[in-house]
Amino acid sequence: MIISVPKEVMPREKRVALVPDTAAKLIKKGFVIQVEKDAGFNAGFTNEQYEKAGVKLVDSVSELYSNADIVLKVQRPVDHPDQNKHEIELIKEGTLLITLMYSLHYPEVAQKCAEKGINVIAMEAIPRTTLAQKMDALSSQANLAGYKSVLVAANHLRKIFPLMMTAAGTIQPARVVIMGAGVAGLQALGTARRLGAVVEVSDIRSAVKEEVQSLGGRFIEVDGAEDMQDSGGYAKEASEEFLKKQKELIFKHVTEADIVITTALVPGRKAPILVSEEMVKNMKPGSVVLDMAVEFGGNCEVSEKDKVVTKHNVTIIGESNLPSLVALNASEVYSKNLMALLEHISKEGVVELNREDEIVKGSLICFEKDVVHERTKDLL
Repeated sequence: MIISVPKEVMPREKRVALVPDTAAKLIKKGFVIQVEKDAGFNAGFTNEQYEKAGVKLVDSVSELYSNADIVLKVQRPVDHPDQNKHEIELIKEGTLLITLMYSLHYPEVAQKCAEKGINVIAMEAIPRTTLAQKMDALSSQANLAGYKSVLVAANHLRKIFPLMMTAAGTIQPARVVIMGAGVAGLQALGTARRLGAVVEVSDIRSAVKEEVQSLGGRFIEVDGAEDMQDSGGYAKEASEEFLKKQKELIFKHVTEADIVITTALVPGRKAPILVSEEMVKNMKPGSVVLDMAVEFGGNCEVSEKDKVVTKHNVTIIGESNLPSLVALNASEVYSKNLMALLEHISKEGVVELNREDEIVKGSLICFEKDVVHERTKDLL
């Protein structure tokens, strides 16, 4: 089977779906791999590295898509700037597209794929089970995003992170508040602690308290918090009453912080507002808010997608694609996620989709001209 890897065309996207090392391993498993010329350039992978790995480089985008059995991408299909066509139009019927589709946020893209007869596996829909751990692209990308979020925020802060004793006096450590103790939040906590900050973490799931404390963070606990974690390990959508109680408690912590990093997402829903404009008004001059949920509406009421703005003397960072800022490592781990999935659904270089398999069942969005993912279908 022929695997095609195009260059990502979504603005600000520097990652590539397949790196040379992983491509070489898939070739040994019986796949033929072709990659668009310069597809890995922005992530730090040269055409020569791909050729050395046994990959065929293709100049023509239409040729790349026309003979592919499987297309591997990072981002969902969008309008192609050089082809005057949508990427879906370039993919032939019967092709298996594996990508981060976010079909619960963009169900119309899934619908178009189904109409064209493109079968789609969404990497963000891979079940969070032990068996699927190696394929968990959401976690692999969130891990790197959490790390980078701290460095980006630190660059905009007017002070240093660690406690420092100098002849001129003692410099107090920075105070960081992280909202959400998922994969991104815990990595942000670990990174901020390594840099010497005092870190407090808020999460609606009381089950994460021990993890936060084990990494050296202080857990901000809401009184009477019920367990807000679903069977898949994601945060449930909280009630208005709970969010109100949480905001009142967090107001004090946020307004005393130097940096606030928000990471709260609910699959398929608009991100909950955790930092109101009123909170921002009461923050210390020069403090920083980094909103990791800005692509899906944002956790901060006044953040703006892909912009760094100053409001009420507070810097608010709305970077929607943090993994792309560490594109080399993000591509490496995403590539390994894809390889683990392909190993699971193929035998000797031939993919066979078993609809009864729990991983296929959970992540298959479109199949044989139909949207088969129930939650996506409900949105159409």
